Amino acid sequence: MNSADLVAIWLTLKLALVVTVVLLLIGTPLAWWLARSRRWFRPVVEAVVALPLVLPPTVLGFYLLLLLGRSGPLAPLLSWLDLTLVFSFGGLVVGSVIFSLPFVVNPLKNAFQEIPAGQLEAAATLGAGFWDRFFTIVLPLARAGYLTALVMGFAHTLGEFGVVLMIGGNIPGETQVLSIALYDHVEQLDYARAHVLAAGVLVFSFVALTALYLSGRGRQLMRL
Repeated sequence: MNSADLVAIWLTLKLALVVTVVLLLIGTPLAWWLARSRRWFRPVVEAVVALPLVLPPTVLGFYLLLLLGRSGPLAPLLSWLDLTLVFSFGGLVVGSVIFSLPFVVNPLKNAFQEIPAGQLEAAATLGAGFWDRFFTIVLPLARAGYLTALVMGFAHTLGEFGVVLMIGGNIPGETQVLSIALYDHVEQLDYARAHVLAAGVLVFSFVALTALYLSGRGRQLMRL
């Protein structure tokens, strides 16, 4: 394994870590709203969140490229903020967050739905505020969902290809993540280096999922 592959691995791990943190931060309130809301448009929001599960990654990446590009509708805002998202690490984060959103939101939503409403109502009756109830009741009871969301969000980001290629391109040291480096090796018929990268992802994914099932949290995966 050469230095370029090590850089690609480091960039991938950095991307997966950042994306997972962002997903947990934005996925928690979104999942809570989906689990508790009775608004008529909730199914529409659920469909939007779940869209990456059925949408080809290249399609999502293509529209993100148009949306975030210099000629896109968000170009004036991005220019005002002095942000360049296309073909940059920031673009990889945006694309990965959107593409991995259901793998974090759905386990959290399922975990929140299993929390008895009576416990929250009883705590509210005793004077506990929303944040008190959330940190003392919701988080402990939803820890299985958070564990599943953490593992799935991180692992799914590691294996992304279509979205990151469309919006980030293939710039060594900047946007060339592990999956793109693997593709380059296969194109060059360098199967030895491709095997090293592919085997590493395979082993990591297998170990992560096995640990999840052994911990008894794997049932959440069946409800994505």
